[in-house]
Amino acid sequence: MPFPVLSVAAWSGTGKTTLLTQLMPMLRDFGLHVGVVKHAHHSFDVDKPGKDSYELRQAGASPMLVASHQRFALMQETPEHQEPDLNYLLGLMVPHAPDLVIVEGFKAWPLAKLVLYREGVGDPAILDDAWARAAALKVEYERPLRPDVTRLDIDDIHAIAQWVRQWTLATREVNA
Repeated sequence: MPFPVLSVAAWSGTGKTTLLTQLMPMLRDFGLHVGVVKHAHHSFDVDKPGKDSYELRQAGASPMLVASHQRFALMQETPEHQEPDLNYLLGLMVPHAPDLVIVEGFKAWPLAKLVLYREGVGDPAILDDAWARAAALKVEYERPLRPDVTRLDIDDIHAIAQWVRQWTLATREVNA
């Protein structure tokens, strides 16, 4: 990919989305254009019954692209109910030239990861992920990490933002 890809991996209930919504404005203030690919474990729809786009999809349009002067949305049905291919989804980001794409979910993919962990939420083995580059956890949680994994305080959003910025710039430089 022509941009760094960082997975934010954590168990449900850890606060991934909350952390990311706090992180996004800080990264933007650093001058980074950040895209996000979010995995959903359940069915979802950005469309609603009664709208022309919904009716066209029901009639068989696939893909369906809805566009206005403010935004556009591409909806593609997955009739086989297969997990979407992350490389394909990341490829959809290429024309938008982000400085970084953050992937929320897709834990099993071999991607550089910022791992979030809260004691009592999920399995702490997530901290041993071979692709972990940093782990954000409570300061008092004394579980050892690999020497190449940066330890961050999960409650210090500024330190996490700085780490993401530095990681992004270093990764872009290596890939240049």
